[in-house]
Amino acid sequence: MNPALETLISAFSTEEGLPVPARALFLGGQPHPALRTWPEIIGWQPHKPLADTWDREGFPRIDEIPPNTWPLVLILPGKSRDETLAWFAMARRYLAPGGTILAAMPNTAGAARFEKEFSRATGALVSIPKNKCRAFHSKEDGSWNEALFSEWTALDDFKNIPETGFVTRAGIFSCDHIDPGSQLLADHLPAHLHGTVADLGAGWGFLTDVALQKCPNITRIDLYEADARALECARRNLAGWSAHGERSSVDIRYHWHDVTTGLSTTYDAIVMNPPFHTGQATDTGLGRTFLTNAASALKRGGRLLLVANRQLPYEGILDACNLSWRKTAEDKTYKILHAEKR
Repeated sequence: MNPALETLISAFSTEEGLPVPARALFLGGQPHPALRTWPEIIGWQPHKPLADTWDREGFPRIDEIPPNTWPLVLILPGKSRDETLAWFAMARRYLAPGGTILAAMPNTAGAARFEKEFSRATGALVSIPKNKCRAFHSKEDGSWNEALFSEWTALDDFKNIPETGFVTRAGIFSCDHIDPGSQLLADHLPAHLHGTVADLGAGWGFLTDVALQKCPNITRIDLYEADARALECARRNLAGWSAHGERSSVDIRYHWHDVTTGLSTTYDAIVMNPPFHTGQATDTGLGRTFLTNAASALKRGGRLLLVANRQLPYEGILDACNLSWRKTAEDKTYKILHAEKR
């Protein structure tokens, strides 16, 4: 169980704790057995694996939050500063008058620092240190610093990466720059990719944009991305390909999808910068699963092009998947592997 989730739920576990409300909104919702006894709990979760877990447990979930208010808003924020403050502001926006906001975070994610930020906006709060995490909550009493919440709301706006035409949002991968690994792969992406192509872990669409620029024989490209917010940025960044110009006929498809669950379509080529973190923790198994599922989704003779940190042992996985491969480029941090399905 997520320690931050356990700490959040502990705010209701004593006589002096918070009362269970008639209705609650859970931003970054993750299921907990205690929530089954609540009259109404609705979750919002932009990360597909966590959204799937929430759904499997039978809790109601929304992709778009309606303009309603709730007497309690729970938050399990991400690890980025701007994202966390923006989620505080989101919670404020959907909070009913006199309602309570309750957040919980690991200490390693800066819980104490964000608790201080939250208290700047709300004044008095209750803090619960537990499980190497911290939960904190405050009840709206008419004295909150609404100007500060407004500043935090703006942190979630779409913003341009300097000197590019790309837009991103706080909290998504590489939200303020082009990832150097992806740039290395883009620099070495061959022009002969053709047919049906997939971009796994597509983020805000950088590699797809490069592939469409360099490879005129691509007829369709599927973006697979687990973060719904990144996928929305990709739609904006790639809108021009579908709207006008020589490539207006290219078929671009967007999939909010957890690649670790597999792919149902086969491809002539797959490009990817596979993730190797789950939350804040390094998870090399995540990248291995990406490679295994990519290999299964390649047509015979299909090509896989990927970038990875040099120390990650992906070559053995390519061998195990019966792919022939070669290293086509590297620098002091990254390597490019080009594999083909026999």
